Amino acid sequence: MPRFPDSFLFGTATSSYQIEGAVAVDGRGESIWDRFAHSQGKVANGETGDVAADHYHRFRDDVELLEQAELDAYRFSISWPRIQPNGSGVANSAGLDFYDRLVDELLAAGVEPWACLFHWDLPQALQDRGGWANRDTVGRFIDYAVVMVEALGDRLQHCLILNEPSIFALLGHLVGHHAPGVRDLDQCIAVSHHLNLATGLTAQALRSISSELQIGNALALNWIDSLTDSAVDRDAAARRCAFMNHAYLEPFFKGTYPELVRDMFQDYVLDGDLENCRGQLDFIGVNYYTRLRVEARRGTRLLDSSMASVDRRARKTEMGWEIYPRGLLQQLLDLDDRYEHPTLYITENGAAVADEPDDDGKVADLERIRFLESHLEVCLEAIEQGVDLRGFFAWSLIDNFEWAEGYGKRFGLVRVDFETQERIPKDSYSWFQRVARSGELREAR
Repeated sequence: MPRFPDSFLFGTATSSYQIEGAVAVDGRGESIWDRFAHSQGKVANGETGDVAADHYHRFRDDVELLEQAELDAYRFSISWPRIQPNGSGVANSAGLDFYDRLVDELLAAGVEPWACLFHWDLPQALQDRGGWANRDTVGRFIDYAVVMVEALGDRLQHCLILNEPSIFALLGHLVGHHAPGVRDLDQCIAVSHHLNLATGLTAQALRSISSELQIGNALALNWIDSLTDSAVDRDAAARRCAFMNHAYLEPFFKGTYPELVRDMFQDYVLDGDLENCRGQLDFIGVNYYTRLRVEARRGTRLLDSSMASVDRRARKTEMGWEIYPRGLLQQLLDLDDRYEHPTLYITENGAAVADEPDDDGKVADLERIRFLESHLEVCLEAIEQGVDLRGFFAWSLIDNFEWAEGYGKRFGLVRVDFETQERIPKDSYSWFQRVARSGELREAR
């Protein structure tokens, strides 16, 4: 029976704005998501992350859930405005203390902490000065990152610099569906390049503090396919793939932007930028949820192409995303081939499921178990084919604020009653515990 290597990491992931709450506590400043969520019509039902899952006050309970699940690692993100309320200057000691306590609590529970430095909650004060479209934000970010690694680096083995820079740039600065709600292609491209540059320069700065620290980015790497086998659709899919996926990889592995979209970035790339990116990632974090299908469409704002609707016959999650685990295998094999056998981790994978407790309070989320199981199966296939895949982080440990969807979509292995903040482990929590314990899938059912 195939099983995962003994060294394979099983963990879960969360992000600060989605779970912490306590947005006006202990000196935390305003983030772009605070401003966005409080703007009329931006988030379903007018919901905000003001309280979320109250992890700021209940983190010890959540660490206990990780310990009881016998998980190896926990990926969390740090709230930049909790550390530097205005995006620069002296660090807020209360904010540092919170993450210091969290890391110590994780280590005491035998859980390896994986810190992510930026999961979309930019200090609003920096956005008021142009945000990530302003090249100066790169320097401010490096300063903040250095503060965090000086504080926590003696206890960290792995550090993620950014989470899903492509989604932050695209949904936040072109589509406007996420904070800061901008709709401007030029800003989207500027933001993308500045995020890449920040990654390269930050990695260099952090290695000067901790030479043993393993550094990566968590990238949204959904499989991008053409709607049909026509040449025009295949070309459209290739351009989208270059823009959404490989524009966040090639700078670090090849010191270039992909040829198909290179011209789009040329106005923002200064001498030395790409050389400062090249070779700076120790691993790639793969966030995979679905397959995206692309069709050629002239006159559209982005690359003369558009995303096709999901086939109504396809199996979908509550987010409306197609369930397509083979796309994860294709993505892993493509990364392995294209970038000469890099170290990979699945840093997010999971499903929104309409899971409600029964009369006894039990949450039987079989669809989530099936989703995770099918994606872990292809992870085993990838390892058997020689891919250097070293871990899998389920999204998410607990139900959370799901960005523009508010609280209507639940991804957690643990249910949160947002009225009482009670944590209720779902069937998927127990199932994932058995997988982590045994390293096998069949035995977990």
